[in-house]
Amino acid sequence: MIEYQIRGENMGTTDAIDNYIKARLEKLNNYIESGNDPIARVNVRKYNEKTFKIEVTIPLPYLTLRAEETQSDFYSAVDQVSAKLLRQIRKFKTKVNRKSREKGYKGIDFNEEIDPLPADSAEEKTVDVIRRKTLSLKPMDIEEAVLQMEMLDHDFFLFLNAETDQLDIVYKRDDGKYGLIETANVESSK
Repeated sequence: MIEYQIRGENMGTTDAIDNYIKARLEKLNNYIESGNDPIARVNVRKYNEKTFKIEVTIPLPYLTLRAEETQSDFYSAVDQVSAKLLRQIRKFKTKVNRKSREKGYKGIDFNEEIDPLPADSAEEKTVDVIRRKTLSLKPMDIEEAVLQMEMLDHDFFLFLNAETDQLDIVYKRDDGKYGLIETANVESSK
């Protein structure tokens, strides 16, 4: 059963808004395995030009669902985000999950941890790290890594390559195709 954290920016959220969002995202429970109690982080933002942006992130054991939509109508934006999330989870369940079970892979645990940096840290810093993420990786093939990248709506994705047992990166090129950066262990000369 999905739990909800609904937050409004430049607007307050009412019970009616919360209930509408929950009703639209409730359909996702049909696809989430029992025992998983994900928390849906919903951000509702209202802009000055009276448009609404809805962002939803739902971390699951095998993937992270993420969708956003900007519309002039709040209810239309929520409906679009709900439809995007349903498409993502259906695609995952039918394509990747079947392949993963056949190969015996274990689930992915993608947790985002944000560590605020102390304000009084070293004055001579040349690099300002403002956000940190921790990933628990599962072995996957390149096709699944590309799918995960698309679902997260990112330009790149770090993954543990099931074939080589190395950390690799897939990325989206400017021409719309995908690239792969393969890592290799470098022998140090002593």
